[in-house]
Amino acid sequence: MLSENLARVRARIRQACHRCGRDPASVTLVCVTKGIAIEAIQEAVSLGVTDLGENRVQEAKPKRAAFAAGEARWHLIGHLQRNKAKDAIGLFGVIHSLDSVALAEELERQAAKRQQILDALVQVNVSGEATKFGCTPAEAPSLAQAIGRLPHLRLMGLMTMAPFVENPEHARPYFRRLRLLREELLRSSLLLSMGMSNDFEVAIEEGADFVRIGSAIFKP
Repeated sequence: MLSENLARVRARIRQACHRCGRDPASVTLVCVTKGIAIEAIQEAVSLGVTDLGENRVQEAKPKRAAFAAGEARWHLIGHLQRNKAKDAIGLFGVIHSLDSVALAEELERQAAKRQQILDALVQVNVSGEATKFGCTPAEAPSLAQAIGRLPHLRLMGLMTMAPFVENPEHARPYFRRLRLLREELLRSSLLLSMGMSNDFEVAIEEGADFVRIGSAIFKP
């Protein structure tokens, strides 16, 4: 089941890339493992998954310990509280949910202690929904500038979550807004993390470099 689901998702990624003239290799599949057993995650890695995404630090700890160093790249895709920054530094190679200067400064302190360079993405709440974390689009430029001044953080890109909608086309304006924000920042090298199981094809068409997919891979 998992192998078939994964093959279907990869095929859909390729098809979405072909529709918009992109190289499928330019899109990284982050396999979301929230609530998934370690055995299933290991099977996914054996099938060629190289990037794993977790929402919570506490859930990631035992899963991360089950894998050898370098066996997969671990992404934190959920909200990060400052008091969890120390643990997050030791678990994740990429933080997708950096949403404030205060959190950036705490991550900098913890990364400096470990003499580590941490890749981070600014989470932007483009929809304005109160239930979603992230800075506002207006706050994103100053936060990006602040991260650029921190020697142990490397600004990798921007991340957003679109509202959940039945028709993926209705998510397109939110993905487009993040892409346009990148253009406003004059930072074409920034990667875009956007798109989940229900809307990742539209996200790819709008420029997603990371897609975060869980249920389409792990659910029957």
